[in-house]
Amino acid sequence: MRALHQWISDNGQTPHLVVDAAQSGVVVPEQHVQEGRIILNVSYSATSRLDLANDEISFDGRFGGVPRTVRVPLAAVLGIYAKESGEGLVFPTDEYGAASGQGPNPEPSPDAPAPPPSGRPSLKIVR
Repeated sequence: MRALHQWISDNGQTPHLVVDAAQSGVVVPEQHVQEGRIILNVSYSATSRLDLANDEISFDGRFGGVPRTVRVPLAAVLGIYAKESGEGLVFPTDEYGAASGQGPNPEPSPDAPAPPPSGRPSLKIVR
């Protein structure tokens, strides 16, 4: 996380985190959470006491002019990107598919559609 944050900052862009606010241990201003997520500006100019630790990101920031301390466990970080270019990384939410209630290799259901046929594509150029 530190390396991505540094790369974005070194390129003169603004690093933003996408955070799953429903995860355990997340401390963010609830009034700014939308659809269970919050986007945080973690640039050096927007934060004070920014700490990009191995297990948690924490900083002091202002939200609507009100000072707040923010704590985000790394497991709650869904992605980091540069605001200006949109470049960054999105992290998988759960490597075992727990969000969908399935295990690591879910069995296809008997009613599942057959995979598309392999072979030559059937697209053609239309002018």
